Amino acid sequence: MAEITPLATVECGQRPIREINQEIKALIAAGRTGIELAGPGARHNLGVGIVQLARIHIRGSAGYYCAGLIDGPEFEVDGSAGWGLAESMMSGKVVVHGNAGNGAAAAIRGGTVVIHGDAAARLGVSMKGGLVLVGGDCGYMAAFMGQKGTLIVCGNTGEAFADSMYETTCFVGGKVGDLGTDAVIEPLSEEDIAMLDSTLATHFSAGERARKPAPRAFQKIVAGRKLWNFDKRNWQWWREAL
Repeated sequence: MAEITPLATVECGQRPIREINQEIKALIAAGRTGIELAGPGARHNLGVGIVQLARIHIRGSAGYYCAGLIDGPEFEVDGSAGWGLAESMMSGKVVVHGNAGNGAAAAIRGGTVVIHGDAAARLGVSMKGGLVLVGGDCGYMAAFMGQKGTLIVCGNTGEAFADSMYETTCFVGGKVGDLGTDAVIEPLSEEDIAMLDSTLATHFSAGERARKPAPRAFQKIVAGRKLWNFDKRNWQWWREAL
């Protein structure tokens, strides 16, 4: 990332979200690429559509669709985030120190999403690339129809995990509540173990890391590839998926 300029503060309060986002973009255009959002009040749509390099620190919790449709910036959320965190992001990084609501990292094409707490249902649905890392548990139907990228859950998962996936690779450190249609467990490779070790060390502090499962304790879940090509002789597989 390019050099970040001294911090600029955007006071959110009860201002319209459009006005807040316009001020963020105006500051970036003027070369102020280090930005703090003060008093966010869990407002919806904070920081959507930012396509320039910047570091944006949200001093509190964010509502729905925080950092959606971004391409390049880094976001840090001190609290939790609502539904649709980082939805459809192209590149960049989004870190949430609390929990995230439904549909976090849905349809992302690249970048990194780190949730230190738990993620609700439909985490990483239809993701097309990038890395999604959850320090706690996740809800049902995580990675549904995942096409590419990597999803790591350090805790437990809900039902229908990795249902109808394509080439997304998932790792789970806790208990898999239920595997979705065409999801299978595959042995970890030494490369997988090295990747998990490096990823956890990069994104968690030493204290947090000590409370996570060891890399070798993770399960690897991939697509069984039964649904990749339709065959009328196996129509029942598709019926289950739909």
